[in-house]
Amino acid sequence: MESNALMLALIPIGAGLSIGLAGLGAAIGIGNIGNGACMGLARNPEAQPKLMVFMILGMALAESCAIYGLVVSLILLYANPLIG
Repeated sequence: MESNALMLALIPIGAGLSIGLAGLGAAIGIGNIGNGACMGLARNPEAQPKLMVFMILGMALAESCAIYGLVVSLILLYANPLIG
């Protein structure tokens, strides 16, 4: 009985950590991508079209990690098979 109560108490904490750490990682990754793009454009402005493609692709991949964290937290909160 106590382990079930403990599990129910730790599920929201795990969900919060999941989305929080995933969002933090995505924010750091996108910041690094933006920093690299600005430095690349400052050194070689003619490479802007090629650089923009890779920058957008990198941002999309970094943001997908945050979406995975959101999915994990939603599964923990609403579709957890251990609660039933």
